[in-house]
Amino acid sequence: MMIHDITALAGRYKQKKRVGRGHGSGGKRSGRGQKGAGSRRGYSRRHSFEGGQMPYFRRLPKFGFTNANFKTEFWIVNLADILEHEAFTKGGEVTPERLIEAGLVRDTSRDVKVLGDLGERDSVGVALQVRVSRVTAGAKAKIEASGGSVEQTGTRRDRVRGIDRNSDDLTPKNLTKKLKR
Repeated sequence: MMIHDITALAGRYKQKKRVGRGHGSGGKRSGRGQKGAGSRRGYSRRHSFEGGQMPYFRRLPKFGFTNANFKTEFWIVNLADILEHEAFTKGGEVTPERLIEAGLVRDTSRDVKVLGDLGERDSVGVALQVRVSRVTAGAKAKIEASGGSVEQTGTRRDRVRGIDRNSDDLTPKNLTKKLKR
């Protein structure tokens, strides 16, 4: 073989190891040890399996609480994003439907929350009538300072529990007494 006979791919790919063909390639038991589940074909170890010893996550004590299954997820929209969009430059009504049309919110699968970040602006400058699920205190102050109005419709959970976000009293009204059985 001469140097001009060597192709670009020569030696590029490592040959597959053929186990069970002598000592050098894993030998008699093909690198699987002796008996047991791991020596059988089709076996895949559970990710937390530690050979039968009590796994780490079960040795640790159980504590705490998480509300992750019931958390309320919002579409977040900043005042800066609303004011930069041509649909709201002259003011007007800001509702979830109009935010979807403007492309600032994807769909109605979540409630909408408006935050008070104005970006490089120093004030809102136009009168916005905001009617969404939640508005932060800072955003509300900035909108009302520029002659706008804010109405919080509340989340789905608020509506079920009978909470009025526009009043000062945020106690649930729809809680029912448990029946004695």
